[in-house]
Amino acid sequence: MADEGKFSSFIFGFGLGLAVGVLFAPKSGQETRELIRSKADEGREYLKRRSEELRESAGELVEKGKTAVGRHKENLAAAVEAGKQAYRDAVAGRTEAEP
Repeated sequence: MADEGKFSSFIFGFGLGLAVGVLFAPKSGQETRELIRSKADEGREYLKRRSEELRESAGELVEKGKTAVGRHKENLAAAVEAGKQAYRDAVAGRTEAEP
């Protein structure tokens, strides 16, 4: 969650800085366009890096989820089997107790 706030702040700051920079630029138009282009490339690289990091962490979360589901599935199967066995034992106990 905190990363989303950082990302939003980065985008907002980038856009605000770009707007102020264009309005008050002491450089020529060509220099300003080159600066904007380089900053846009930096932003693109940042987004690419972040998307790769998020993709990796999402993959890790999926694997953890699969492991947890498998573990719970095994526990549930064992509990169901124990319940069946307890039922069988109870039924067998009643039949033996009856004359």
